[in-house]
Amino acid sequence: MVNAAALPKMIDLAIVGAGPQALTLVTHVLQKKKSMRNRFVVLDPSGQWLQQWQHQFAAYEIPHLRSPVVHHPDTNPHALRAFAESRANELFPPYDLPGTRLFQDFCQEVIRRWQLQDRVIPTQVEHLEPIRQQGRQRFQLTLSNGQVLTARRVVLAIAGGVPHLPDWAKALPKTYPPERLCHSGQVDLRGLRLGGERILIVGSGLTAGHLALGAIARRAHVMMMARRTFYEKLFDAEPGWLGPKYLKGFHAEPSWQTRWQMIRDARNGGSLTPAVLTKLRRLERDGKLSFYEQCEVQSATWKETAWQVVCSHPGAHNCITHLPIDRIWLATGSTLDVHNWLLLSAVRERYPLPTVQGLPVLDKHLRWPGCNLFIMGGAAALQIGPVARNLFGAKLACDRIVPALIKENLSHFRVQA
Repeated sequence: MVNAAALPKMIDLAIVGAGPQALTLVTHVLQKKKSMRNRFVVLDPSGQWLQQWQHQFAAYEIPHLRSPVVHHPDTNPHALRAFAESRANELFPPYDLPGTRLFQDFCQEVIRRWQLQDRVIPTQVEHLEPIRQQGRQRFQLTLSNGQVLTARRVVLAIAGGVPHLPDWAKALPKTYPPERLCHSGQVDLRGLRLGGERILIVGSGLTAGHLALGAIARRAHVMMMARRTFYEKLFDAEPGWLGPKYLKGFHAEPSWQTRWQMIRDARNGGSLTPAVLTKLRRLERDGKLSFYEQCEVQSATWKETAWQVVCSHPGAHNCITHLPIDRIWLATGSTLDVHNWLLLSAVRERYPLPTVQGLPVLDKHLRWPGCNLFIMGGAAALQIGPVARNLFGAKLACDRIVPALIKENLSHFRVQA
């Protein structure tokens, strides 16, 4: 870990975030241009690579990734399979999905091999200000310790979403113990004692499924509720989105609004993997789990020691009204809207750009038009497609960003498809 005090005052490239997207970017940049090694800094409050990623997998007790073995932060797509040669039992069917421990060990090997162990500086970027310096466009990054860093280029590799809460949950008076109703991002299964509790999990995605399995393993009875029918899908977007089969048509589409609709249709809300849904159906047969489909919470009231919940179909599911519920977990995802990114307030003011449903219309290098600010992850979906926030999306983002970082002549700022 590098001490923030060791930061230079001026740097060529500042990378904000230290998750899988940032790690993928760094390996791809260094493969193309080794001389970049001393020209960038990585800024993340944790001071560690993949800290949030690893925390989430541990908190939900996720046994393996949803992405196949060829998707990872290294530049060689076959590197993880080679690493797993003596650990074949940690590749899960049907597409050799890497186990969580295997993937984490591999990422640590990638970090060692690329000599990146001490490249994450433990600091939060509080403000990002476009400035002119000696006639050139630069960025001033104000850090949480008060330091100011000037960078020629900036890459935002952050998730950026805020927890989505249903309207009924937002309207609740804060008279209940906070651990009794929380968003999935606040749940950590480790250390929870849930024996005999009744837990309502709202949401139809894989996070809801993992939380249900973890709660039942702790002897809780779980009710899973969703506005839709629970359904299975191996990946969160069809495999055709990982190559030209679907992406060719997506990139040929000139309407950003239509692209957004294509992204929404491709992801199609939350889904469960076949393996997880099979486990949940088995637990339902064993009487440890109840599904409430095509149904949503209408209201919830904290009654001294438990929740009283009324759903939108009280006639069909009247029994839930009379059941005391100990906890409610909202596995309702997050909302991504760059208008709400305080970090970008000065950039938006100086360089306004069109957005579609909160997603920015970036140029073909994923650059914010008018300045050398690049964006990876879900916020780049209008260019990358529905897999933008996934591991493969990081690779697709690198194919666009890296050329602009290593070739000085790619400095135009036109918006292109």
